[in-house]
Amino acid sequence: MRRTLFLGLSLTCVASVAIAQDHVAKFVRYSYQNQVSYGVLDGSQIRVVDGDLFGDHRLTERTVPLDAVQLLAPAVPSKVIAIGLNYRSHIGERPVPTYPGMFAKYPTSIVGPGADIVMPPDAQSLHYEGELVLVIGKKAKNVPEAEARDYVFGVTAGNDVSERIWQREDLQWLRAKGSDTFGPIGPVIAAGLDYDDLLVQTRLNGEVRQSERTADLVFDVAAIVSYVSRYITLYPGDLIFTGTPGTTRAMQVGDVVEIELEGVGILRNQVAAAGN
Repeated sequence: MRRTLFLGLSLTCVASVAIAQDHVAKFVRYSYQNQVSYGVLDGSQIRVVDGDLFGDHRLTERTVPLDAVQLLAPAVPSKVIAIGLNYRSHIGERPVPTYPGMFAKYPTSIVGPGADIVMPPDAQSLHYEGELVLVIGKKAKNVPEAEARDYVFGVTAGNDVSERIWQREDLQWLRAKGSDTFGPIGPVIAAGLDYDDLLVQTRLNGEVRQSERTADLVFDVAAIVSYVSRYITLYPGDLIFTGTPGTTRAMQVGDVVEIELEGVGILRNQVAAAGN
C-alpha cells in the first residue's frame, strides 16, 4: 500500500480507491497510551485516523508503531448476523439450503486478536469455526444483489465459537453461539480483496483443521448481504459471519486457535477457563 495514495482522502474513499486500483487497504482499531483509535496499517506503522472509521473521521499524517499498540476487534457492531451451513463440506449429508440460514450472535461476543476465548464452567464441547466475516460500510435495507458489494466496507477473519451440546439441546442457539468471547474477529479489516475467492484456514495448536476457499460458499457475498438486508437493516460496522467449511473439533483450555484469512492475516486466540 503506497502512503501517498491515501493523503487527503476519507476512509470511505480509501476503500473505494483500494478496490479501483487493486490495492488492499488494511484498517485497524487499537489501544495506544490508554486511548482507543482507528488507523490504516502501513507496514510496521499505523496511520492515525481521527474519529470513527464508520462515521465522521479524517486520515492524519501521524503514525504510531504497530508493535507499540494493542490491536482490538476492528469493528464495534450494533448487530452480528451469521450464516449457517454455507459450505457443502460442512453440510455433509444434510440437504443443501435453498436460502441463507441466519442466526444472531451478540455484540458482546466480539473480541479481538489475542483476547481469550473464555470457556464457561459448564461448557463441554466448545468448537472453533473459522470464517470470512463481512464488515458493512453503509446502511443497507432491501439491497438488490447486483448492488450488494457496494455495501461491504471490507472483510476480516472470524471464529464463530460454538458449544455443540448447547447448540443441540437449547431452545435456540443463544448461549451456544452468543456467549461472551464467542466471536473473535481481526486482526484487520481489509478492503480491495476478491472476497469471493479467499483461502480460509483454521489451525488448532499449529495443526491445520480447516482449509477451503470462499469460492466454495453456497451463497456468495452479494447473495448474503442482499438476503440479510431484506429482513434486517444493516448499519456501518455491523458484521456478517458467512459460514465455516469442513468439520470442527472440540477445544480445551490452553488450546491456541488461529484463523488465517488470505489478505487479512492471522486471528490468534487462546482458550481460557472462566475466572482466569
